[in-house]
Amino acid sequence: MNHNIYLYIIVVALVTYLIRTLPLTLIRREIKNTFLRSFLYYVPYVTLAAMTFPAILHATDSIWSGLAALIAGILTAWLSGNLFLVAASGCVVVFLVELLL
Repeated sequence: MNHNIYLYIIVVALVTYLIRTLPLTLIRREIKNTFLRSFLYYVPYVTLAAMTFPAILHATDSIWSGLAALIAGILTAWLSGNLFLVAASGCVVVFLVELLL
């Protein structure tokens, strides 16, 4: 069993290395396809949203306070764009909703 762990670590290291280096070695010129460019542009945002969305809803005692904080954060970000205000409004909304529930 011990030998398999080293094999797994080596395979994971190789796959991670290949994922990071293959695009650099295979794509040497500028990507001109607009669909592919827009797809690659939005991948980090979609990945971040997919990772944080479930955590926002389940980080509090109640899913309703998480949902209220999510809505407040979206509205604050839309209106102001200030990250500190977004975080502060989410905290205040969670506090108030948890206080009422």
